[in-house]
Amino acid sequence: MSEPVVESMAEVRSHLADVIDRARRDETPTIITRRGKQEAVVIDIQEYQRLRQLAEDAEEAWLNQLADEAESEGTDGSVSLEEMAALLRDQQH
Repeated sequence: MSEPVVESMAEVRSHLADVIDRARRDETPTIITRRGKQEAVVIDIQEYQRLRQLAEDAEEAWLNQLADEAESEGTDGSVSLEEMAALLRDQQH
C-alpha cells in the first residue's frame, strides 16, 4: 500500500471516480479532510475486507485467551464467552 494522499472534501467531490480508481488500481488510500480535520479514508474494498478480517481474528483470539484464563482460574463468578462478548461490544458503543 502506498502512502496516503490527503485531500479536502471539495477536492474529492470534484474527482471521486479518480479517488476510487487510485485506491483500487494503485492501492493508494485517500484521507478526506473537512475544515482541516481528517474525517474519512477511501481504500480498496479488498484492503477493507482484509483489515476487517484481521480485526475480527484479533478479537476472537483475545476472547479465546480470556476464556482460557478464566477456565484455568475456575468458574466461580464467571460468565459465558457469549456474555463476555456482548459486554465488550456494549462497552465499545
